[in-house]
Amino acid sequence: MDTLTQRAEFKLGLIFISVAVLFWGLLPIALKLSGMFIDPVTLTWFRFLVALVVSFAIQCVSGSIKQFKGLDKASWIKLTLAGIFLIFNYVSFVYSLKYLAPGSAQLNFQTAPFFLAFGGMLFFKEKLNAIQLSCFATLALGMLMFFHPYLGFSAGPSDVWKGVLIVQFSVLSWASYALIQKSMIKRLSPNNILLFIYLFGIFAMAPFSDLSQFASMNSNEWAIAIFCAINTLIAYGCFGQSMKYWPTGQVSAMLALTPVISFTLTAIVVSLGWWSDLIKGAIIDPLSFSGIVLIIASVIVVQLSPIWQKRRALKQAAA
Repeated sequence: MDTLTQRAEFKLGLIFISVAVLFWGLLPIALKLSGMFIDPVTLTWFRFLVALVVSFAIQCVSGSIKQFKGLDKASWIKLTLAGIFLIFNYVSFVYSLKYLAPGSAQLNFQTAPFFLAFGGMLFFKEKLNAIQLSCFATLALGMLMFFHPYLGFSAGPSDVWKGVLIVQFSVLSWASYALIQKSMIKRLSPNNILLFIYLFGIFAMAPFSDLSQFASMNSNEWAIAIFCAINTLIAYGCFGQSMKYWPTGQVSAMLALTPVISFTLTAIVVSLGWWSDLIKGAIIDPLSFSGIVLIIASVIVVQLSPIWQKRRALKQAAA
């Protein structure tokens, strides 16, 4: 692969994962608002339904839907497992909030990039150099610094451990979905993988959804629900495309920026006085701010480290 192609793929991967991270950073605000009028399972069902309709239309117009014809039994099993894991991720994370405060749950979920990176090493033989491995250590330190105000738990010890275990189950479910999706990319486009998952999800969640809630929603509530649905479509679509152009380790490092963006956007909403009765500001003290700087610096080094190594190797070869 020539240098121009590598640069093009790097830029495409950066664009796709940046959009995914931005939309996932926005999502907690919308989900917080949606909690006033709809339950999480029904909202997830609606998000999958809208994403299914839009994705199916796009895939039909582009002619990509025919990719499903060439799949063997093993591929269908993988797709079904990916759908199950993603549903487990959605449902279990919401359930964890019964035992943990949102900040504590979000902190615990930040093990996801590490599971994803090491899954890439285990299943796809992807390599992380010493600098990148060091950056994952500083990422962990930065996230602890950033979330340190949320490390205090108000629930009893047994409830805390229940919540932590449920979050880690959610993390493993999400990482499993992501790794299965990556393993299917050569056989099926990311959009088609998600298309199947959306279809599987609406049938799997239908018995647990209360569709009568839609009848009492006003225009503002519909707008929030539709945004959550569009968020699913764009974020997961861009995430799937980023896995096509970038190694799993680099993608997982960028995901570490999601909570930082989420807290930043929340701070903007609070400063503007929007939904002040529901959305409260995050606690950002000097230690938390130092954590933000450390996270961003670590992510930048993880992305640039392979480029620096290649340039060094080319200079040594030329010498």
